[in-house]
Amino acid sequence: MESYSNGMSAGALDGAVWRKRSRSNPNGNCVELAVLADGQVAVHNSRHPAGPVLVYTRAEIAAFLQGARVGDFDDLTTAG
Repeated sequence: MESYSNGMSAGALDGAVWRKRSRSNPNGNCVELAVLADGQVAVHNSRHPAGPVLVYTRAEIAAFLQGARVGDFDDLTTAG
């Protein structure tokens, strides 16, 4: 089984099917995610297709999404 690590190149993830929000920025500025062969989830910046990825477990992604749903990160989107 392939080994994945934080910081590896997105270009090294052969066969990764990247997904982004259906209403993403028309300029291509978005975060993309891909499920890896071992079930983990890779995240990268669409502006840098071969740039570095962050790799998370599905449980970590689920915890983040739950936090986003309940507003835990809303303060990050407002000017300080």
